[in-house]
Amino acid sequence: MTEDRPALSPERIARLASRLDRPLVLVGLMGVGKSTVGRRLAAILGRDFVDADEEIENAAQRSIPEIFEQFGEPYFRDGERRVIARLIEEHSGVIATGGGAFVNAETRALILDRAIAVWIDCAIDTLVERTSRKNNRPLLKTGNPREILTRLYEERRPCYAEAPIHVMSDAGPHETTVAKILEALDTWL
Repeated sequence: MTEDRPALSPERIARLASRLDRPLVLVGLMGVGKSTVGRRLAAILGRDFVDADEEIENAAQRSIPEIFEQFGEPYFRDGERRVIARLIEEHSGVIATGGGAFVNAETRALILDRAIAVWIDCAIDTLVERTSRKNNRPLLKTGNPREILTRLYEERRPCYAEAPIHVMSDAGPHETTVAKILEALDTWL
């Protein structure tokens, strides 16, 4: 439930879920809460949830930091695109993507054509705090996380802005972001 708007009723959520004819793909910078929000969103909609990063690691039998270190980012992005294409074909629920997935033109076109992209946006201060909780972000290991996140945001914002649904996530509970996504989807559909 959001502070300024009531949450959708169970009946409206059921109607919304019945109108979804393709997967929801969550996009945005690392730390916005795509996986956490995605799990909760899928549960509310009665759909499956899959994390593309976990699927990439399973397919490669390596962690994402290991893939970046051993093969580089272009190799990773190519594998990421292939995994996301497979997930869109196999799943009708919610797919959380890595922060750079939607920046790849081929991956973005695939998502926009065959799924519903939801950009979860977030203030840099909140991202810095959230990403500092884990040490598994390859792109943040090369310098000042605030500077890197700010640069990535500016570089990626035009790509993320192509998503038809855009919601802000804040430092509050993830349930607030879930409610915003449900309301935005209900309006968009």
